[in-house]
Amino acid sequence: MADEVSVLVEGGRASAGPPLGPALGPLGVNVGLVVAQINELTKQFAGMRVPVVVKVNPATRAFTLVVGRPPVAALLLKEAGKEKGSGKAKTEVVGDVSLDAVKRIAEAKGDDMHGRSVEEKMNQVIGTCVSLGLTVDGEDPRALLKTRVAARGAR
Repeated sequence: MADEVSVLVEGGRASAGPPLGPALGPLGVNVGLVVAQINELTKQFAGMRVPVVVKVNPATRAFTLVVGRPPVAALLLKEAGKEKGSGKAKTEVVGDVSLDAVKRIAEAKGDDMHGRSVEEKMNQVIGTCVSLGLTVDGEDPRALLKTRVAARGAR
């Protein structure tokens, strides 16, 4: 049975300090090597928090890494070039993302999202735009969702 350590790290910037070092130290693995591999695998997510699971075989002290994907909100904010979303999402718009970006995010998240089709997953991403105070191609995401759902029902 492998021991598991689950952490959220900033992409490409994990360190041997807390939370990783203290959790991995007692398991007898080379913490520096684990950190180096995590940083290599998460560098494309720089500036975003990424879920990582370190699985350690206690007999051999060998480890494997399972790197998750950042949350949809983090991917949208990066796409919009913003640090954080709106504090008043229903009234304040802080940025804009393209429908192409919404589709890329829905495809990148893949099985992490519910929904049978890319269209359904895109609607979930658009819903997150509502919460963050982002428009989609300059359009209110709530209005866009209504037209997408109506168009889908007309098929």
